[in-house]
Amino acid sequence: MQRLRIDQDIKPLSEVRTGIASFIKQVHDTKRPVVITQHGKGVAVLLDVNEYESMQEKMELLTDIQTSINQIDNGEGVEHDEAKEMIMQRIFE
Repeated sequence: MQRLRIDQDIKPLSEVRTGIASFIKQVHDTKRPVVITQHGKGVAVLLDVNEYESMQEKMELLTDIQTSINQIDNGEGVEHDEAKEMIMQRIFE
């Protein structure tokens, strides 16, 4: 996802309401989100669907990594050589 440009990518709800198609095109073309404000405060973000899916995949991966780190910290990990042996046994069974 491209970095947000404050002067271009923060829009009031009233402006988005009247020109939603142009904002959808902007998000699609620039790959940048549009922050929608109401009464001067951010209330929603308009994202390209591919960018959203990419973010979801990254969050899932980071969650898996954190789970793995916690397991290792709790002594639930498997040493490299032991893991390799387990995999090799499964391949050749």
